[in-house]
Formats: sequence, structure tokens, C-alpha cells
Amino acid sequence: MNTLGKTQLLIIDPQNDFCDIPGAALPVPGAQADMQRLAGLVARIGQQLDAIHVTLDTHNPLDIAHPGWWQDAAGVSPAPFTVISLDEVRQGRWQARDSSQAARSLAYVQTLAERGRYQLIIWPEHCLLGSWGHNVEATLFEALLQWGRTQLRTVNYVTKGINPTTEHYSAIQAEVPDDADPHTLVNQALLAQLRRADTILIAGEALSHCVASTVRDLAEQLGPDHIGKLMLLTDCASPVSGFESLGVAFVEEMTRRGMRQAQSCDFAA
Repeated sequence: MNTLGKTQLLIIDPQNDFCDIPGAALPVPGAQADMQRLAGLVARIGQQLDAIHVTLDTHNPLDIAHPGWWQDAAGVSPAPFTVISLDEVRQGRWQARDSSQAARSLAYVQTLAERGRYQLIIWPEHCLLGSWGHNVEATLFEALLQWGRTQLRTVNYVTKGINPTTEHYSAIQAEVPDDADPHTLVNQALLAQLRRADTILIAGEALSHCVASTVRDLAEQLGPDHIGKLMLLTDCASPVSGFESLGVAFVEEMTRRGMRQAQSCDFAA
């Protein structure tokens, strides 16, 4: 660890609803084991971590990426994992259930298409504010509590996704930022802390979506000369089932750009 200099740990959405455990709304295969390995890492090298940041995906039932936002001509909501395209919204195949959100919903899907990063995917209701699924996975949470007690520091919890009109995969900014809502804009406070690190260890769920978006936005905001600060813990992040190729493409892309890789077992106390 001494060769890593000032080290911070960035944990993306380590929440119950993403763990492959009973009751999870959007389980990611392998996530529970990821979190247990990560908890072990925090316990082993906690004294060498200058800061720990934990992002929390945070939603209400009414959300543009949840079924209840949309309906077809018969008033039926899309099933989870439905992909809604720009053409389908233009043609009325899917429309906002709240007619006052129709124009905004169309504009949102159009912006997603222009960005070319993700299409709108309808997810099961997940990480609902106040629910068990929103909580940090128990083993990791206990490790974070113990880190705070022993290091006399506070874990920096960062919520994302509370604005119902835009997805918020990245911990840095929403997919489609809303100038009227600062919570969707670039998180300058988080960036300012991360810039002070020599190494940023990155873990969490899911590799294919929120981890990938966060790292890409980090690279863009920090600039090419600082991408080498980023170190993905490959045994502490897994992709959403069916989206494994997105995870592979992300790791290959960012490795070419200078991101480093390691496993949690590479770090000893």
C-alpha cells in the first residue's frame, strides 16, 4: 500500500437491493461475495485509507426508469427490463402516465439517444428511500462503522438518483443533468476530495452500469493525466445479468486509457 500514496476508497452502490440475497429487488450475481471481500479489505487496510466514499442509489417509486412512469395505449406499464427507444415514445408505443410529463419524457429519451451511452431501461423498483433495499449490505456496513470508530473519521455517504426525471448511474452527475436541480449536476464536492488522492480504489455495483458510468465521468472530470489514479478492484464489482458485455467493454476501454486493476487480496495489512 505504501506505493499507492494517499489512498481513498470509492464504493459504488453497495446496497441490499443489488446483492444476490433473498428480498433484493435487482440482484447482481456475485455482489454479496463482492461486498464480503470488500469488507475484509476495509478491515485489513483501513488505517491506510485516507477517506472512504460510499454512493447510495436513491429512488422513490415514481421514477422515469421504473414501470409506473410509463404506460401503453391500454394503460399497462412496461415490465422490468423493457428497453424503451426514442421511436417507441415518438410513436406513442410508450407514453408518460402523467400527461404533464409527456414532453419532458420524450425530450429525455431523445437526449439519451443523442448521448449514445445507454438506452432507457425500465428497472424493477429498487433502492427505495427508507427501505431495507436502500441499506448498505450488512457485512460491509459493519466494517465501515468499525473504520469510523477506529480511524476517528466519517464515511462520506453520497446519495444519487432522487430526481425522478433522470437516471443517475454515475456518482458524478445524472445521465441528463437538470440545471434547476443541483443534485443532478457535477458533484464538485466529491471531485474535490478525490482529486487529493494519489490512488482511488473503486468497487461496487454494478460493473456494467453505475461503476462504469462513474469511472468514465471521473476520467473525464479529472483529465487524462490523472486516469492512472483510478484502480478498479476487479473482485469487488460484478455486472448486471445479461449485461456482462458492457462490463467487459468498460474494463477494456478504461484499461487502455490508463486505469489500473487489482484484486482485494493483493492488499495486506
